[in-house]
Amino acid sequence: MSRWTFYLLFTVSGFAGLIYESIWTHYLKLFLGHAAYAQSLVLVVFMGGMAAGAAWCARLSERLANPLAGYALVEAIIGALALVFHPVFVLATDWAYEALLPALDHEAAALAAKLALSCLLILPQSMLLGMTFPLMSAGLVRAHPAAQGESVAMLYFTNSLGAAAGVLASGFLLVAWVGLAGTLRVAGALNLLLAAAVWLLARPLPVLRKVSAETEGSRLLLAVAFFTGLASFIYEIVWIRMLSLVLGASTHSFELMLSTFILGLALGGLALRRRVDRSASPERLLAWVQVAMGLAALATLPVYDFTFGLMEALMKGLARTAAGYLLFNVSAQAIAALVMLPAAFCAGMTLPLITAALLRKGAGEAAIGRVYAANTAGAIAGVLVAVHLGLPLVGLKGTLIAGCAIDIALGLLLLKTTGPGTWRFAGGACAAILLAVGIAVELDANKMTAGVFRHGELAASRDAEILFSKDGKTATVHLVKYPEAVSLRTNGKSDGSINLEPGGTRGTDEITMVLTGALPLALRPQIRSAAVIGIGTGLTTHTLLQSLDIERVDTVEIEAAMAQAARGFMPRNSGAFADPRGTILIDDAKTFFSTHGRRYELIVSEPSNPWVSGVSSLFTREFYRRIRAHLAAEGLLVQWIQLYEIDPSLVASVLRALGEEFPHYAIFAASDHDLLIVAGERPVPLPPRAEVFEHPGLARELWTVHIYSGGDFDARYLGSRSTLEPLFASYGMPPNSDYAPVLDLNAARQRFMEKSATELVALLNAEVPLLELLEPGRARRPVSPLYKGGYAFERIEATRLAWYARDFLIGGRRPAPEAVPTQLQKDLELLKLRLLECREPRELDVWLHGAIRVARALNPYLAADDAGAVWREIARAPCFAELHEFQRRWIELFRAVAARDAQRMAAHASRLLESTPELGVEAREYLVLAALSGNVAIGEKATALQLWSAQKSKLRAPAAPAFRLLRCHAEASSCEAEFSAYAER
Repeated sequence: MSRWTFYLLFTVSGFAGLIYESIWTHYLKLFLGHAAYAQSLVLVVFMGGMAAGAAWCARLSERLANPLAGYALVEAIIGALALVFHPVFVLATDWAYEALLPALDHEAAALAAKLALSCLLILPQSMLLGMTFPLMSAGLVRAHPAAQGESVAMLYFTNSLGAAAGVLASGFLLVAWVGLAGTLRVAGALNLLLAAAVWLLARPLPVLRKVSAETEGSRLLLAVAFFTGLASFIYEIVWIRMLSLVLGASTHSFELMLSTFILGLALGGLALRRRVDRSASPERLLAWVQVAMGLAALATLPVYDFTFGLMEALMKGLARTAAGYLLFNVSAQAIAALVMLPAAFCAGMTLPLITAALLRKGAGEAAIGRVYAANTAGAIAGVLVAVHLGLPLVGLKGTLIAGCAIDIALGLLLLKTTGPGTWRFAGGACAAILLAVGIAVELDANKMTAGVFRHGELAASRDAEILFSKDGKTATVHLVKYPEAVSLRTNGKSDGSINLEPGGTRGTDEITMVLTGALPLALRPQIRSAAVIGIGTGLTTHTLLQSLDIERVDTVEIEAAMAQAARGFMPRNSGAFADPRGTILIDDAKTFFSTHGRRYELIVSEPSNPWVSGVSSLFTREFYRRIRAHLAAEGLLVQWIQLYEIDPSLVASVLRALGEEFPHYAIFAASDHDLLIVAGERPVPLPPRAEVFEHPGLARELWTVHIYSGGDFDARYLGSRSTLEPLFASYGMPPNSDYAPVLDLNAARQRFMEKSATELVALLNAEVPLLELLEPGRARRPVSPLYKGGYAFERIEATRLAWYARDFLIGGRRPAPEAVPTQLQKDLELLKLRLLECREPRELDVWLHGAIRVARALNPYLAADDAGAVWREIARAPCFAELHEFQRRWIELFRAVAARDAQRMAAHASRLLESTPELGVEAREYLVLAALSGNVAIGEKATALQLWSAQKSKLRAPAAPAFRLLRCHAEASSCEAEFSAYAER
């Protein structure tokens, strides 16, 4: 039988096997709460199971007459278990959240229970996967005893090559195509087909008997297998953390890094294909490979610094398109290869060399399983040492150097046993190199905190002051002082910033964090208990604790280093750490809620950006279902979602998920770039109450971020569920789910493409007050006349300009034109000249274009009486009666819009559209918007639909949120189909 047939089949086995590791990571991070924990546990259990399976095979294989038939049986069982994994996982985790975890009242017991259940879910399959390599190797070694080393090396190569492809296929193709459960079923089907093929090809073969007893040399080789596995996985953990600061901490970045590491292992196995059986001394060759691997891994420290410059050049050179994102991923894998590939290449040689050496010593085919078991057991130790000891105690650099020292020491030990003399010189040289690199090379924290994968810019962080730096178990955390603010950085990405200067400019993060705490207290002042998911800067927790009535605030943070770094914002956030009513708990949010069994009147979820691996699971319907169970009867959930680096369709996916679990929600815009979604079992109590300012601490925090009155809350109110849900439905997105992670799959791409969903907030600045027309009961208290904070929230600045325009046209004294756009000033002067001073308005009607712009700048921002006064004065002017009929109708339309008179808006706008065929595009869009708004508001939805059908082809952006919203209010059932042509997938 041809070896190449089995090599090809074993490639498929590796492909399916790494699909399991990748998808199990997705599943377990849903249960364990963080991608880093999940990756660590999956690696430990996956490798541990394979070690156990391989060790068992070492005892069993020699008793099997047909190891290939045994292999086929194992593959069939793996495939069958894959087909039932999803329903078993759902049942097991639901039981854990509902029954097991609530019965445990201690965090350690809960964590132990979660880890134990996770092990039970994936350990059986992992053990079976560990049996595949020894069984397949035993079959080929028996069939080709003259090329034992080559067979093992080629199987290692083909299996690893398939594994590298499996990681990429599952992450970039299969999950998007069929979801997590479907991807597992695809892998299971491959295993079943593979089992059938091998079963048909399998034949009994004579056993390769053991001809020598175990010696000290063989025990040394097994020890080398263990410790080199330990060092290799130290490298993998450290490299992934390091490269996440260069490539970004998205799920796709992790998959690229993992596939690169496995590819290096595969190429190492391939390089040995011919050499392993020809080598005079596999042990001596192994010794030099070990030394080379340690030095190659050590070289990644200076190479790593170079990768930041590569990423900066890459980001500056790539177009922000779908094709650019493809090139970004290809280039990111090349950067990962620059760091990982040399040492991983050497690591790929070690297992075939050790196995060949033992086989040559006459250890028998049992050696295959024993080496594999020892190597994977070492991998388990490497993961545990790196995550739980190395990173927290000595950081990235120290942990990596420790791994290098282990590999070099192994190589020197083998050199000493195989050829005395050489090892002393090699040892001295290696020690000098280790010392030199350890002293001379430092990881540049300024580059690591720059977030170069987002903006392609290193210069802005070059002179920043690093106030705090720690490699935590789940993330590398920095606190960085920039000229404009102090920023909290997680894996190079900003997770919140505060200007600690009392009179400094407040950034949108700071404004949003204060409002995240203050808004629910303004909506429901009787809140007494609150939980905050994610400490961030600690400002939200601090703001909540400024309420004199609140009794308890529990802040749940999974990474201890985040809480330590947040202390650097004191005294701005001192309440989070000093107020006895507040407690900071280091735990996963889902576990915390399940184990403590408390119900809160308020739960605040302020996670990082959805493109960060693991974060998207805090925006799924399953998460909202679990959170809902921990809210009191009238409790509120406040969800912060960023509108930068994401498009409206993904925001719609989140709102669809939330809407499936919460019957009521209301949306506020904290800034032009951030939404706050307030959801509950009962209707959200609107409007926010001004009594919140009666709490001195809360008032001080709100004033700091330019919120001075109830009107400043009203200005940020976007709409209720009934108002906005038709808009979100128009995007045709499925609800974001744990098992169909739309957000996780697309958010990183949209980050690269610099997408934005700020057009959703722009509904507050629509040319006509359509949100008021759709929701006439909304409060319209005036904004503070100080008009501060307009740089972060356009509606505030627009309101200031609207009052300027009103006072310029009809005020008693002409206002000073402070920061007034030149075009608006020209339009106001022209309008006053022609319509109020009556300078030839009938014939010189260019003023009409300016009047449209003035109406857009005035009517949406002022109360009906205030805006209407302008158009009343124009209608009272002596020359009004002399205007052409169409000119008077325009003025009447502006007057109707100012008055929010939907009936007259619909009539005037529709008439102008019918009677004026030659309209400019801006005038037409204004009329269509006014006519649609008016008709929808008065219930003439059929008329609105007809008007839309007639006019949509003449609009520049018919898929803009304002048009989508009105079209879908006119008729909902065909709304998704209407806009499907504009969908991006």
